Amino acid sequence: MARYLLRRLNLFIATSLVLFAVLFIATHQFPVEKCFALTGLHSPNDEQIAQINQDYKLDKGKLTQFIAYLQQRLSGNLGISTTSQLPVADELAAVLPASFELSIVSALLALIFGIPLGVLASMSKNKITQHTIMAITLTGYSIPVFWLGLTLSLWFGVQLGWLPISGQLNLLYEIEPVTGFILIDTLLSDSKYAHSAFIDAILHIILPAITLAVLPFTVVVRITRSAIIGIMDKTYIKAAEARGLHTMRIVLRHALPNALIPVLKNLGLMLGTFAGYAMVVEVIFSWPGVGAWLVSGIYQRDYTVIQAGVLAVALIIIFLSIMIEVLHTAINPLSRKELYASN
Repeated sequence: MARYLLRRLNLFIATSLVLFAVLFIATHQFPVEKCFALTGLHSPNDEQIAQINQDYKLDKGKLTQFIAYLQQRLSGNLGISTTSQLPVADELAAVLPASFELSIVSALLALIFGIPLGVLASMSKNKITQHTIMAITLTGYSIPVFWLGLTLSLWFGVQLGWLPISGQLNLLYEIEPVTGFILIDTLLSDSKYAHSAFIDAILHIILPAITLAVLPFTVVVRITRSAIIGIMDKTYIKAAEARGLHTMRIVLRHALPNALIPVLKNLGLMLGTFAGYAMVVEVIFSWPGVGAWLVSGIYQRDYTVIQAGVLAVALIIIFLSIMIEVLHTAINPLSRKELYASN
């Protein structure tokens, strides 16, 4: 297992180096001066230009420049935002928690509702129930996320007025940031309005979380259904039925744990798509996360923000994909058998 983990670590490092190389090449293709693209400084003075040349080795060869670029980015120097004139690293650290919070809530919604529906679709003898569930998942998978987000905003936000359609929290509440996760910060706050702020934060996250959860929800339902149907034909399931165990007990204790393995694998494969959908959702609902921040940087041609946003999103996807693969290998007996056989 140690050799396998080492190989996954090497894969992460190699993929990250390729990512940095792509960003380095793209940065030099921006239609601006290199100093401006690398640092975000509009009009650097002679001393700043000399410092930039020294930091990024602009008077050296491409390989030396790439190594210098890598050192600066790995040290946390992501430049200055050309829009706000604030360090990009600080802005990135401020918007990351909002994206993580929205993604975690959406993933939990997809799993909480998707797994039971998948089990129901696989075990129900009623054809109408099966076809209804599969029709819902097919419809959800086919609906464009921007159309769904705008429609939910129009129905529940504008026409009915039930839910807010933008932001994380009403501006009337002043909650001191602790973790960056607004749902947690409202609970930790000692303000007398903390409870009301927590309810308001829940109301704000409902629409964007539902919109983002639709795609993984449909995938979870379909994969769970297919996995349960396949597992129920296995010999050990037939043996459990022959011993007189209740069907629901067999499903919960034997079939479902094994069915979750392909669900985990498929969720890892769709991380890139999920991240792309998250950016669209953040823009639609004005959610102050990395996606909205990156799109704003693209519109304003804020080159340092573009680099930092792409770098952060890509590294997170790479890291989570490898972690899910490691977790899948750890909990899947067949993968462990293949792993030990290869060693």
